[in-house]
Amino acid sequence: TVTVAGKCCESGDKLILDLELPKAEIGDLLAVSCTGAYNYAMASNYNRIRRPAVVFVKDGQADVVVKRESMDDIIGNDVIPARMLQQSAAK
Repeated sequence: TVTVAGKCCESGDKLILDLELPKAEIGDLLAVSCTGAYNYAMASNYNRIRRPAVVFVKDGQADVVVKRESMDDIIGNDVIPARMLQQSAAK
């Protein structure tokens, strides 16, 4: 019996309570039809969490329709001001 929870440890992060599942193995996937703020439409980069992939599943076939974000996607627009780089180099 398991509870499936999100990664941010918020009080509302519990997606599924007391679900009977077989023992999980490395590489297993759990498909959840609705995940509230964890789904793509509601997702943000709160705590630098990457947005998940979106996968359509039908008749035992899975297709990725939106790729999972990488950390490079998250930090790609970050800018370190030149004066901070100069200060760091001077030390």
